[in-house]
Amino acid sequence: MFDRLSRSWDLVKASAGVLRSDRELMLFPVLSGLATLGVLATFALPLFALRIFEHGIGLAWLPVAFVFYFCQYSVIVFFNAALVGAAMIRLEGGNPTLSDGFAAARRRLPAILGYAAIAATVGVLLQAMKRNETNFLVRLLGSGLGVAWTLATFLVVPVLVSRDIGAIDALKDSVALLKRTWGENAIGSVGIGAAFGLLIGLGAVIGVALSYLAFMGSAALGIAVAVLCAIGLMLVAVYQAALTGIYSAALYRYAVSHEVPPGFSGAQLAQAFEPGR
Repeated sequence: MFDRLSRSWDLVKASAGVLRSDRELMLFPVLSGLATLGVLATFALPLFALRIFEHGIGLAWLPVAFVFYFCQYSVIVFFNAALVGAAMIRLEGGNPTLSDGFAAARRRLPAILGYAAIAATVGVLLQAMKRNETNFLVRLLGSGLGVAWTLATFLVVPVLVSRDIGAIDALKDSVALLKRTWGENAIGSVGIGAAFGLLIGLGAVIGVALSYLAFMGSAALGIAVAVLCAIGLMLVAVYQAALTGIYSAALYRYAVSHEVPPGFSGAQLAQAFEPGR
């Protein structure tokens, strides 16, 4: 376990080195976040204004949820594809621009929309299971399947960007890569999420404490401190998103061609791709 944690940390540091060489990659998660907020507002404001679910949700939420998930996933996957496309160029020694990343995503737009439809369907089904109030086992199964889906689809975006195939074939390839090369060693991606989750959690606690102390002095100071803390947490989240995109691009590139990108040692990646025991 300690070896795996150490390996995860090494991969995080190497991915961070790539990100330091091209900070422009962090703009993709920023734009993605703004776009997803726009989609959320587009759905939430009319629903609240028209009081569509005022008398309960029932089954009426299913079609609305599907359309919402489809739009959200379309936006998220598109920007992730742009990030991964730019990261691929950087890993090959190039110097990508924002337009290069968006061009890579636009070329694969039909496949991205197809995958968004699949992901939306799965998302609605998983949410229905998690919302089951009468059966704890169904809720537990929904949570477990959610984790499995996240691991199985981790390499879908790099596959979509790199290969001229459809969404279903990209999903199959992602699962095949996980089975063939990652096995239990998917701890690398989990390690990034856990590390940044802890960092954001601690930052939130510290931010609340500092904001409270500042409010005791003056309301204006408290608001200023709260805003600064919120901006800091958002920057950490943006950094995590960019880092995860680079990490997935590097792992996919090595899994397919066994070429070690600049900044990554062969030993690190070889261990990360050992079959699980």
